[in-house]
Amino acid sequence: MREIDELANVDDPVWPELQQALAASAVPVRVLPADPAESRRTLLQLQVTARSVLGSLTVNTGGLVLDDGWVRVFGGGSSANGGVPSLAQVNRFPDAFDPAWHPATGLVVGQDVLGGVFALNGHDPAAAGRPGAPGQLTYFAPDTLAWEGLTIGHSAWVSWLLSGGLEQFYEGPRWPGWRAEAAALANSQGIAVYPFPWSKEAHADLAGTTRRPVPMREVLGVAADFARQLGPADPGFLGEL
Repeated sequence: MREIDELANVDDPVWPELQQALAASAVPVRVLPADPAESRRTLLQLQVTARSVLGSLTVNTGGLVLDDGWVRVFGGGSSANGGVPSLAQVNRFPDAFDPAWHPATGLVVGQDVLGGVFALNGHDPAAAGRPGAPGQLTYFAPDTLAWEGLTIGHSAWVSWLLSGGLEQFYEGPRWPGWRAEAAALANSQGIAVYPFPWSKEAHADLAGTTRRPVPMREVLGVAADFARQLGPADPGFLGEL
């Protein structure tokens, strides 16, 4: 076990470099203020240092809100604009540090407003029904109800987000006017789509669907329930909100 000061107060933190990347981002990004106590609790359980992007986001930010609210990247937690939970809250970390505790299937690190979930694979992704190698990003796609491998780690994923990778990645699951709808949401909300994003009707004409803001937990809950009924497999844990 490394103590919190060993993790947070390092000689060569990545935060100055990350600040430059955030300032030069190809997409709109808001850096949320962190809850100091929660961010330190989270970093202690993660046992990663501020030399990593994961550790730096945890100790220096409450999370990131990208593309006018379409994607949220979790960090140390913030109460701003309806609140973004910390990595600890999303992943059900124990209240007190437990060296024996690890996320069962992987670490949820981000979500999008349609119920898409970005997660870092755990030590045995195949057993969890997820593609890719340990430590690589996977994405639960709400339009297919399945996990997809992204073949990159957390640091490369954040760089990809800031470099404009979202535009091509979400080319299909977006409609005219999506930006205004996402921007109007509180950080605790997502967008409920009907017919559902995985339906034949939504695939044929997403712009013709009915959409409304709802709590994010509702979006995730509906996607998880239908994935168990209709998808290729139980998606497992998608994050606690």
